[in-house]
Amino acid sequence: MADDDLVEHVSAEGVVLEVVTRSELRRRRLRHRCTYIAVVTSDRELVVHRRAEWKDVFPGFWDVCFGGVCAVDEPWFDGACRELAEEAGLSGDLEDLGTVHYDGGASTGSVIGRVYLLLTDHQPTCPDGEVVELDRVALVDIGTWMQDRRVCLDSREVVLPLLLRRFGLAPPSSG
Repeated sequence: MADDDLVEHVSAEGVVLEVVTRSELRRRRLRHRCTYIAVVTSDRELVVHRRAEWKDVFPGFWDVCFGGVCAVDEPWFDGACRELAEEAGLSGDLEDLGTVHYDGGASTGSVIGRVYLLLTDHQPTCPDGEVVELDRVALVDIGTWMQDRRVCLDSREVVLPLLLRRFGLAPPSSG
């Protein structure tokens, strides 16, 4: 998405309040809709990635899922499929894990997100340059893996608990 692309500023309930440019959304730290897609292999390894330094939010951070801002009037599922293809070069049957709310305050703003899961052993290709490094981490080891890394706060706080519960695992302790 380019800085002049139009996106939705939404209420806490998800009602569209106004349509603004992506750059205005970031500048004003407005609540918006976004998708999160966790990719897990048949060996129960989570595909993690490091974000490019040029990203406007969490530059250079590691992330536990792919995803991004939904376009105006874009259905959740369509946004998830688009983001997964753009960032990871993947497609497949997505499992909807639910809706999440994250408030990053003045640092990143707020989001209403929809979390999806893709179970696949296909290797991501990362065609759009937003991802600069890939790795795989056993779901049972994700807490230890995160200890020495800067990990995107939104996906760490709201996506991981849903994902780990889906696999019958306890979320890692914070900190």
